Amino acid sequence: MELKPQGNIDGNSAVGVKKGVRGTSPSQIALRRFLKNKLAVVSVVVLIVIISAVICAPFLTDHSPTKTNLMLIERPPSDDHPLGTDSSGRDNLSRLLYGGRVSLIVGFSAMFFTLIIGVTLGSLAGYYGGKVDAIIMRLTDLMLMLPFLVLCLTIVAILEKVTIGIFVAIIALTSWPNLTRIIRGAYLKLREQEFIQGAKAIGASDLRIILKHFMPNAIGPIVVNATLMMATYIIIESALSFIGFGIPQPTPTWGNMISEAQSIRVLRNSPEAWLPPGLAILVTVLCINFIGDGLRDAFDPKSSRRS
Repeated sequence: MELKPQGNIDGNSAVGVKKGVRGTSPSQIALRRFLKNKLAVVSVVVLIVIISAVICAPFLTDHSPTKTNLMLIERPPSDDHPLGTDSSGRDNLSRLLYGGRVSLIVGFSAMFFTLIIGVTLGSLAGYYGGKVDAIIMRLTDLMLMLPFLVLCLTIVAILEKVTIGIFVAIIALTSWPNLTRIIRGAYLKLREQEFIQGAKAIGASDLRIILKHFMPNAIGPIVVNATLMMATYIIIESALSFIGFGIPQPTPTWGNMISEAQSIRVLRNSPEAWLPPGLAILVTVLCINFIGDGLRDAFDPKSSRRS
């Protein structure tokens, strides 16, 4: 019987082990931590259901959310109108679904543009320092001195007509300072790290250093604050619409629906007019906040959760 050399077997085995070993990236570790947070995972599922419902609104209802019908004013729930009608004869279910579109679009768009402004200014202040940092921080301090809600109400009151785009711009232009300070603080901690100094030593451009080195290491605070900002902006839109300073009628939003149903008679006798939009705001904001908490735990290297 011919015996095969054992060395080849050991060598192949060793090579196989080496080939099979793969490092775990920070994003994989964060994902693993996030998936262990059951509340955050359930919130993702619920939020996907809500987003799917508002996107598929035309398939879930045949009624227009803005068309009035004086013959159907404040009708109780029926087969044709499951949530009844409002004081203008509009179908509450269609307004709930299409209003969810507007509320989520406002929350996401305001968050997106606030991220662009806040991350850009925070990156410039944290990376360059000196006069650039001083100018941006003084502008930030000036904006923080002005009450956010009062500033929004003043701008809305000055404008003759408020559209969704204008409303998003107002929120983004008045709410970037907090994110700017957070990003600046994160960059100040990273600026003196050895890998940053090494990138500067080999002649990497400022833009490349910011995008390739600073941004990936600050992605945790950015993502977490983005989710929390979106929840905050949905509440702001609903609150301003409720008091008549948000998206004007007949455009449906969850805040408009609650404002439409604020009379004592409707509150007592027609809970189907205000309870669904109220619950929609509550559930959506809670889900986004739980997702934000899960992301914060996932990206926090000092988290007590083990990967």
